[in-house]
Amino acid sequence: MAGNVVTTKECAILDLMDCKQCSRLSQFLESVKAKHPDYHARPVSAFGDINPKLLIVGLAPGMHGANRTGRPFTGDYAGILLYQTLHKFGFATQSEALAMNDGLQLSGCRITNAVKCLPPENKPIPQEIKQCNHYLTAEMDAFIQHDGMALLALGTVAHQAVLMSLRLKLKDYPFGHGAIHHLPLGNSLKLYDSYHCSRYNTQTKRLTTEMFEQVFDKIVADIRS
Repeated sequence: MAGNVVTTKECAILDLMDCKQCSRLSQFLESVKAKHPDYHARPVSAFGDINPKLLIVGLAPGMHGANRTGRPFTGDYAGILLYQTLHKFGFATQSEALAMNDGLQLSGCRITNAVKCLPPENKPIPQEIKQCNHYLTAEMDAFIQHDGMALLALGTVAHQAVLMSLRLKLKDYPFGHGAIHHLPLGNSLKLYDSYHCSRYNTQTKRLTTEMFEQVFDKIVADIRS
């Protein structure tokens, strides 16, 4: 880690694209950029509607996905099920996310990550999650301010990062696929949990299309009622 954890206000002033607060991640991105000069290989900002009712939080950019294209869950396996589901439920204009210029748009939905930079072996360390949480906190504050209604955490790390950003205790809201947590914030704000739509989880059937769509059934029923 480089330096101390910054405050939310200080974090809001920083340019995310130039952030190098986590030395391990910054050095790793430099090595990736040297090997893949055409890759984005920088922090990846959120994507989607600026006033969403649904905010989806993933773990971190994938090596050949968001880290390559510069857009969350775009161009890799993890985005296949996510964008197919978003399209089916009317949040996305198309079912595939291939590149920044593919014309895809989101409506009523926004996607971000708990950690904005690609971590080695897709595993951010606790200090990096904590450091980057100030960016997520700023996103959460804006989401609540604009009457956001549903948070979807993809996996345990994203779930815990969301709670950290909202200043809520982890023990009060345990992660569980399909769980719905009523949060004491905003306009009847709820946190929905799902296993991450990673290649491992989908290929091992830990997460099936039916399981993922059932989570979205609940979300849509709430935010469109």
